[in-house]
Amino acid sequence: MKTVALYGGSFDPPHLGHTAVVAALSNLDYIDKVVVMPTYLNPFKESFAAPATLRLRWLKKIFANNAKVEVSSFEVDKNRKVATLESVTALQKEYEKIYLVIGADNLAHLEQWHNFEALEKMVEFIVATRDGITIPSHYKKLVVDLRVASSDLRKHIECSKLPPECAKEIAHYYKEQNAKQN
Repeated sequence: MKTVALYGGSFDPPHLGHTAVVAALSNLDYIDKVVVMPTYLNPFKESFAAPATLRLRWLKKIFANNAKVEVSSFEVDKNRKVATLESVTALQKEYEKIYLVIGADNLAHLEQWHNFEALEKMVEFIVATRDGITIPSHYKKLVVDLRVASSDLRKHIECSKLPPECAKEIAHYYKEQNAKQN
């Protein structure tokens, strides 16, 4: 394999927007493999709703039938916050070119990422469209037309916005979590 698209995130919960991004990446002829890598804990957050091992299990179930997709436990296995730079460095051992996939909502804070200058030299960014945010021309643009956010789903879970492979399981988990908080 020569090229990989690294798609990391909290996936808390994984939803149809995430699967749409992966489907769009899978259709790009210049990408050999899509690596979906859930965080143990997002470096910009202090907590998660669903534990990392559960989010990892859901993602493995969701993408089990896509030969072009690998769900990586790299960050979850570290059991700590992991900077994207560390994950990219690990992938460099296997791949010649790394595309880093982010949502357009991350653009505003991208330069605050750990050692962004080094990261920017190691990857080529692919930015998934979101909420009409303008994507600078020096980034590759990935058009995804689904409006769904994990933060909204955590508050008001909707099965119709979850991947069918484990929608009921995901919905049940977050409904229980919401019930405990009320």
